[in-house]
Amino acid sequence: MNVLSVQQGEIVMFPDKGSKRNNTFRSNKGISDQLLQRLLGKINSSGLKQIIPFSVDKIDVAEWVRLKCQFGCCKYDTNWCCPPAIPDLEKTNAIIREYSLALLLIGSRQCKEFYLSNARRRAGQVRTWKEVVGIERKLFLEGYDKSISLVSGACALCKKCTYPKACRFPKERRPPIEAFSIDLIGTLKNLGIHSPVAQETKDTFKYYAIILLE
Repeated sequence: MNVLSVQQGEIVMFPDKGSKRNNTFRSNKGISDQLLQRLLGKINSSGLKQIIPFSVDKIDVAEWVRLKCQFGCCKYDTNWCCPPAIPDLEKTNAIIREYSLALLLIGSRQCKEFYLSNARRRAGQVRTWKEVVGIERKLFLEGYDKSISLVSGACALCKKCTYPKACRFPKERRPPIEAFSIDLIGTLKNLGIHSPVAQETKDTFKYYAIILLE
């Protein structure tokens, strides 16, 4: 698969050795390098750096992921984009298997950003969220009518979620990757991607989003 990344403001392509470029479009025929380049040109404010197309059969789904949402996360049963407000494991797994191709979006931040004020941290999260959903919408306009985003982290569009009352942004909300019972680390390993744990404030950590494409 081809990997496109932004380096010092320029789009750089790193094709797999021995692989042929695939310029076909839509209808279960993949996604073109040209379209990926245009999408990368749109993401310049949130820290997203790479878009990698991959086969959905590389996605790992597991019960324990949902368990960690329920026990250990303060967003459980408080947010419209987190369990139990979203489909259960059986249904999310069935939804994922209706797709064959997905996009992995990769960004990076400094670990010290964890310690920003809530308002500043939330602003960065919302910026990334909207950028991912913006890419999803661009893909829809390109003919990928099944495209749907799985984002990084619980929804932060509102300072305080209205759950269980009606959502203020039903057209904008998207489920986090883990809330969809996806084992992100296992999926990254399947793709040959190493994601080290950031342990100190000077470390850089990676964050991810997935767009189920077709």
